[in-house]
Amino acid sequence: MLNNIHNQIEKISSSLRAFSLKLTGNETDAHDLYQDTALRIISNADKFQENTNFKAWAVTIMRNIFINNYRKKVRRGTILDQTPNNYYLNSGAQVIENDGETRMAYKELLRMVSALPEDFKRPFWMAYKGYKYDEIAEELDAPLGTIKSRIFFARRKLQKMYAEAGRLRA
Repeated sequence: MLNNIHNQIEKISSSLRAFSLKLTGNETDAHDLYQDTALRIISNADKFQENTNFKAWAVTIMRNIFINNYRKKVRRGTILDQTPNNYYLNSGAQVIENDGETRMAYKELLRMVSALPEDFKRPFWMAYKGYKYDEIAEELDAPLGTIKSRIFFARRKLQKMYAEAGRLRA
């Protein structure tokens, strides 16, 4: 049965690759989608019913993988605001004047971020600049959990440093 599945995949390989490129829009993602689909087909070979349309079955698997991956990406980028009256989502429209005290606080924060250990500083800056956690993990070649914890601890350390600086000024 498995040999038959491999032969069937080879027969429709060019069609699957073209379809994956049409879905994703770029070669790298298309190759990944094709590989995921081939793996899923092979691992679920026992579910394929003989004398049915193999190509339709394979295309359906590919489409479902693509849709599920797309939904995951959308969920990662979704902001959930559970504060009363959506405080965080609605607070972005307020304009805050930048006076001298605010500029000084910002410079002080920059100095504090510069004082962080490199392992914390770089992921923190990337997150601050808008990179997603998974993008940071890929760029720094580190596990996603490690990146999340480094950013968390960088924030915690900055909070402590800022509180300490406030006590020293007072």
